[in-house]
This record gives sequence, structure tokens and C-alpha cells, in this order.
Amino acid sequence: MNGSLEVIRLPGLVPYAEASRIQHERRDAVERGEAPAALYLLEHAPVITLGRKWRPENLLRTRDEYADMGIDVCETDRGGDVTYHGPGQMVAYPILKLNAVGSRSCATAPTRKPSIPWYLRALEEVLIRQLARYGLEAGRCDGLTGVWVGDAKIAAIGVRIHNWTTSHGIALNVNPDMAHFRLIIPCGIADKTVTSLHALLGEDTPSMTTVMDDFEREFKNLF
Repeated sequence: MNGSLEVIRLPGLVPYAEASRIQHERRDAVERGEAPAALYLLEHAPVITLGRKWRPENLLRTRDEYADMGIDVCETDRGGDVTYHGPGQMVAYPILKLNAVGSRSCATAPTRKPSIPWYLRALEEVLIRQLARYGLEAGRCDGLTGVWVGDAKIAAIGVRIHNWTTSHGIALNVNPDMAHFRLIIPCGIADKTVTSLHALLGEDTPSMTTVMDDFEREFKNLF
């Protein structure tokens, strides 16, 4: 079971609490060896999530004001600070055992390592390879987690590792409402901006289905 991966696309705009319940149930099953690894791909209904290290000053509105705008605020057990998720953003939640090595479909795929830094850099690499498909030269920013095009963040990463089994994951901005990012200080980084595929590619922006297809392909190639 270690070598298999089930890819699950959740339809519609998924409330954050529902997605959290789904992935945590699967994480527990994977951890017990009762289910194969999984990759959930989805879009969230508008939500601001608070990581374990979140700071109140990174919320620029009150919770009542967010509620009036139709944006939920949810505390979460992932790492990191304050993030926004919403329609037009691809979210991926891999549920993997990092300390178990199974068969690999790609001869060049690395062995999974029980290492949080390795896992974060591997997720970044998946996104960097995917964005290269669209002619974008994406990369890392020293000392920060995520993927950047120039000085603008295009993908956020926040994970939870429990007994070396992963949950939470990545959010890639395809064509979200960029005004919503101005309601927070994304990831607590005040001196950098946020961008999206649509802001960079305009009419050449791939569809959400294509973006999910490409992420799935690159994820399987690496993991």
C-alpha cells in the first residue's frame, strides 16, 4: 500500500472545515496502514486560515467584518501564519507517509525522507516544475517557504506532520479575487506582494482543470 497514491478531486467550493475533516480522517487511516496515500485537489469557499504561529496583527479586519464579506475565519493545526483560500485557487492536500518507501512509477523520483525541510523543498519543486510548463521562471525566496515569481508569491505552503504522516499542503493562485489578499498580511510577510497565474499570463491562463492535471502529473513524477 506504501507505493500507491489515490488522487481525489473534491467538487465545488469546499468549506474549510469539511476539507479538514476529510483529510484528517484519511491521515489517520494512512498512519494506521488502512488506506493508501492520497492527494486531494480542490477549491475552497472563501476562508482565512490561522496557522499555529499566527499573529493577530496580520488580520486587518475584525472577524465580524470578514463574516459580513462572506469569508470564514478558521484556526488550523498546520504550520505558518495567516493565509487566504478561495475560488480560483488550487489547493492540494497530500496525505503521505514520509518514513515509508514503496514502489515508484518514475525512476528519477527520490525516496521519501522523514524530514520536514526535505518535504517542504519537494513541494516547492513540484510547483516550480509545474509553473515552468507555463513559461514562468519560479523559484524560492531565502528564508521563506513557498514559491515566488520575482518578488511576488504565487503559491503558499503550510503543512502538518503527525508521526511522519503529512496533512495540509499547498495553495496555488490561478485566478482568485486578489482583493481578498489585501484583507490580511499573507503569511505574515508585509514587505512582499502576492500574484497569480492570471496576473502573469492573462488570457493564456490555463483552466483550473488543466492546473490540477499538471500538478498531479508533476507530483507523481517527484513523489
